[in-house]
Amino acid sequence: MAKKKKESIEAVADTETLIEEPKILAEAPEETDEKKGKKKKPVPAVLCGEKVITESSDDARELYNQSRFGNITENGKVELSLLEAFYLMEKGRLELKNDSNKIITFETYLKKARKAEPNFWIRYCVFKDIRNRGYIIKTALKFGADFRVYDRGVKPGEDHARWIIYPVHEGETLTWYEFAAKNRVAHSTKKRLLMGIVDDEGDVTYYEIKWMRP
Repeated sequence: MAKKKKESIEAVADTETLIEEPKILAEAPEETDEKKGKKKKPVPAVLCGEKVITESSDDARELYNQSRFGNITENGKVELSLLEAFYLMEKGRLELKNDSNKIITFETYLKKARKAEPNFWIRYCVFKDIRNRGYIIKTALKFGADFRVYDRGVKPGEDHARWIIYPVHEGETLTWYEFAAKNRVAHSTKKRLLMGIVDDEGDVTYYEIKWMRP
């Protein structure tokens, strides 16, 4: 059974309540250069097919070291997913260019991302919402899910993810077979299952699904 909840994701484990409504939550503050008291300059990056590659710099690696955006490559660059790159572009932390060294606009990027991932916008709504709440969210393809989410203060490699999340549009239909399959994935990986229901305004409501035995 699915139970609607009204509080933050960190309360799910104890009180089985839902993430707070987005409108009453403040987004995480933008990082600044403490020495100069100014916003940090965006990190240059290039769109390469379905990946985004940053320059090799301390600022680029800081994206990974502090918040685990992307993965560091052998040459010191950071490889970002399309979702991570779009989020950082919105935050003003990333300046994206194409092979011709021309800046890629939000509209152009979104068009390319949707072409590469038909469900991109629904997945991005959930990705952005979770990130804005201060949690690290990464892909969970090896688990057969969209995302895995870590408790606040926990980074990948330090401990296991606590949740797996499936983003779904509110008008989408799931069969009982599909629904049961998602439950089996969460149960087999010993993680909590959340369904992120996205409405037409991009707001997300979360439902936690649990196994019950009579």
